[in-house]
Amino acid sequence: MMKETWRFIDSGDCSPAYNMALDEALLDWHSKRLIPPTIRFYSWNPATLSIGYFQKVEKEVNLEKVQEYGLGFVRRPTGGRGVLHDKELTYSVIVSEDHPEMPATVTEAYRVISQGILEGFKDVGLDAYFSIPRTDEEKNALKNPRSAVCFDAPSWYELVVEGRKVAGSAQTRQKGVILQHGSIILDIDEDKLFDLFKYSSDRLRERMQKNFKNKAVAINALRKEPLSIDEAKKAFKRGFERGLNIELEPYTLTDEEEKVVNEIVKSRYENHEWNFRK
Repeated sequence: MMKETWRFIDSGDCSPAYNMALDEALLDWHSKRLIPPTIRFYSWNPATLSIGYFQKVEKEVNLEKVQEYGLGFVRRPTGGRGVLHDKELTYSVIVSEDHPEMPATVTEAYRVISQGILEGFKDVGLDAYFSIPRTDEEKNALKNPRSAVCFDAPSWYELVVEGRKVAGSAQTRQKGVILQHGSIILDIDEDKLFDLFKYSSDRLRERMQKNFKNKAVAINALRKEPLSIDEAKKAFKRGFERGLNIELEPYTLTDEEEKVVNEIVKSRYENHEWNFRK
């Protein structure tokens, strides 16, 4: 059986607004059949707090700390909770809902796409597996998250090593296209992460941060030899090719495509009304 060729874009370090604008542009172009299914890797400059589409900034985010740490700030077009994008490899997958390999349900599509991430973890020597909430308590925790922090708990088919979450993903479906993007954490600064959110009491924060250590872990806390960003890119590129049974063909955006992305940057992701909307 011939492998399908997908497009591969390595954007490198980009601004938070550009990162979200390019994901949106890729979704739009794919919906118009202008581009094939695409996988993209990227990083953030500066390190950035991204929040989910439905999160309330005033209620949940400590903006003074975001500024104090010199972080970028952006609202994602996908759901989920707050993510500190710092020492990580971020990925996005853009593929049609009607692609023959894509299940109809969001949960099952997570499983198929995340198979590529699972293979990447195997490639770097970690025995990752999918989280599957089994008890009613675990399922209810997903419906009513106690924390604004994304890595506080694994959702359906997110990646877990030794019982702790190692990658967080979010998905949206628009114009007949699936956009899934997520964070593969190399190192994590827990104090900085928890500084970025509001809590009803110091005691609550302390308890949540303590619990966090038992629920989430970065790749380099699990390896003897630290993994560099370049090594991670190679491993997870191979992982996506194996996990999705595809070949990835490198691609660089044209000047015209860059122009479209920068228009979306200005109209939405650099826009105060988008990022801070109620």
